[in-house]
Amino acid sequence: MTRSYVTLALAIVTGLGLAQAPPRPPTPDIHYVPTSNGVTEAMLKLAMVTPQDVVYDLGSGDGRIVIAAAKKYGARGVGIELDPELIKTANKNARKAGVEDRVQFLQADLFKTDLSEATVVTLYLSNSINRRLASILQRQLKPGARIVSHRFDMGEEWKPEADVRLEGTHVYLWTIRQR
Repeated sequence: MTRSYVTLALAIVTGLGLAQAPPRPPTPDIHYVPTSNGVTEAMLKLAMVTPQDVVYDLGSGDGRIVIAAAKKYGARGVGIELDPELIKTANKNARKAGVEDRVQFLQADLFKTDLSEATVVTLYLSNSINRRLASILQRQLKPGARIVSHRFDMGEEWKPEADVRLEGTHVYLWTIRQR
């Protein structure tokens, strides 16, 4: 008798989907390291950000790059970040800077995000992640869109148009060309 109750309970739990673990949210491939203000400024200057631009920062952390793009250059900004605590910090920072109407922060996987609205994409990720992103950027971004990366390049096939050295690091620039 006891065995049939256990079998019935298992059947009910399995039928309700309770026996499966809930899906886990994605975890970052790298940990957050903030970009210095000097490098942030160099990235935005090298990309020649204007008020007509939409700047996407992939792995936006505390939001400093899109906030600077909005505050100093009048651009709109979108931060893509997995960590909900960093998104809270970024929103707080945007309010403090008075640019919350020009920026937004999305909790999203940068590999699954539609980047087609971006005219500038900023990166401070890693060599391997940049290489994984290269085909996505090439496919989704319109000709003329600029990509700037702090420290990490995009691999052998992507030769940077510019490589600025400052603060012991590099800032690279690429522009998407006609396909």
